[in-house]
Amino acid sequence: MKNSQKRSLKILASMALTVTLCWTAGSGTAKANAVLSNDDCIKCHAAAPQTIDSKGGKHKTDVSCMDCHQGHPPTTADIIPQCNMCHEGEPHFALENCLGCHRDPHAPLDIKLAEGITDACLTCHTDQYDQLQKHPSLHTELSCSECHNAHGLIPNCMQCHEPHIDNQQMAECLACHKVHMPADVAYAEDIPSTQCAACHDTAYDLLVNSQVKHADLACATCHQDTHKMIPKCEDCHGVPHPAGLLAKFPTCGDCHGIAHNLNR
Repeated sequence: MKNSQKRSLKILASMALTVTLCWTAGSGTAKANAVLSNDDCIKCHAAAPQTIDSKGGKHKTDVSCMDCHQGHPPTTADIIPQCNMCHEGEPHFALENCLGCHRDPHAPLDIKLAEGITDACLTCHTDQYDQLQKHPSLHTELSCSECHNAHGLIPNCMQCHEPHIDNQQMAECLACHKVHMPADVAYAEDIPSTQCAACHDTAYDLLVNSQVKHADLACATCHQDTHKMIPKCEDCHGVPHPAGLLAKFPTCGDCHGIAHNLNR
């Protein structure tokens, strides 16, 4: 081969190499500058987008994948964000160990409570805590998650307590007992006497078997509004006897016995 032909081939090879290197460098720059989108994420990560779609709450409506996961390995090594990157300014957001309750950030309102949790609840539910402290009872000694072992769960009273009457419903419990101050018993005037009888069975049996007009009355007719309230006979009966008789027998029960089983 002549020297001129060899030189021409070397020039062509050099030009081809230069073009290849330039194209490769340009392609690399384009890839390095590529912007990821949610559509890119779901190509590999199927489970998280499905969870967000069904349970994401504001993590679905207010943010995208890239708002939280800013980058992707190997370019960005740490892509798991801190919750306080967005959640701040409220006492609840200052709590540690967010994942202790919000175990899946892709389903932030699917809250699983561990045992013995109270402090975290108090950042929102202050009224209930105040009731427990101002009206001490056995409920005061319990942690919030002892009863509410899932966020928003209202447990049935019979989960822990024996019912007062057969087939008792929770609504009947709440008619007298407020859950965060259960020992402060209060009731409406139409509360059925059978509910009172669950504890006050002797008084109830005497009353319903009595032959006098008291037998026609409900317990709450006399024991109004507040548990253990004992009315005065005069509240209904006024002053039924002359002063001289009352001076000799100052207490109604001296003659009439007890209100649940009156002597005629």
